[in-house]
Amino acid sequence: MKLVIEDNFNKNFAEIQKIFQDFETYGEVFGNQDRNTLKLFQLNDLTANVKSFKVPNLVNKVVYRFFRQSKAERSFMYAKKLKDLNIGTPQPIAYAEEKNGVFFGKSYYMSEHLNYDITYRELTTNFDYPDHENVLRAFTRFTYLLHENQINFLDHSPGNTLIKKVDDEYLFYLVDLNRMRFEEMTLEERVKNFAKLTIHDSMLEVMSDEYAHLMNTSKDKVFALMKQFTDEFQNKFHRKRRWKKRVLFWR
Repeated sequence: MKLVIEDNFNKNFAEIQKIFQDFETYGEVFGNQDRNTLKLFQLNDLTANVKSFKVPNLVNKVVYRFFRQSKAERSFMYAKKLKDLNIGTPQPIAYAEEKNGVFFGKSYYMSEHLNYDITYRELTTNFDYPDHENVLRAFTRFTYLLHENQINFLDHSPGNTLIKKVDDEYLFYLVDLNRMRFEEMTLEERVKNFAKLTIHDSMLEVMSDEYAHLMNTSKDKVFALMKQFTDEFQNKFHRKRRWKKRVLFWR
């Protein structure tokens, strides 16, 4: 097993190694387990959140072994970069990879578990959430900050931003970090980054208004783009679901 630890946690090497080794038999199951497995472990005086990524298919076992960084390594490296840019994300602790000859096996990413109030998803289902519009505008400013720092978060979707209120301020933390690009973005590319977040026009109205103000451009233009990209994403998403039902009907 390859093990890489953030410098501040080198003193915890033995405990971290044991958590990875014992992942299958210990730990508290946490959150959605559909694609990957999440568990919580006690690491001295903090709680560690460990994600176990699914074993890749046969082709990707070779790709990840020799040609591409694993999801765990990318999560770790991107978290460190976000921290350097003062962008909110749980503190990275370590990652581990299992390799066997020419094949890549499981990989794990460990970060500090964050106690948060809601995710962005709750804003899409509970319009009576206290201070709903102000939270949404603060989230839009957070997304603008990502773009200004040349961060294209490809998984900018409802469950991947944690929200915590501290005094009168809303703080935002990105999770599920393994898909990012660091690049300059046009207005269209920036607005397209909102496409996966909501189907509700009322939320698009608020976010487009706030983003247009930040970009010093037309709200109508930003809303039209945001609506276009959202509809395109939804159409593609539902086409894919219909195709899977037809082709993979036996599952």
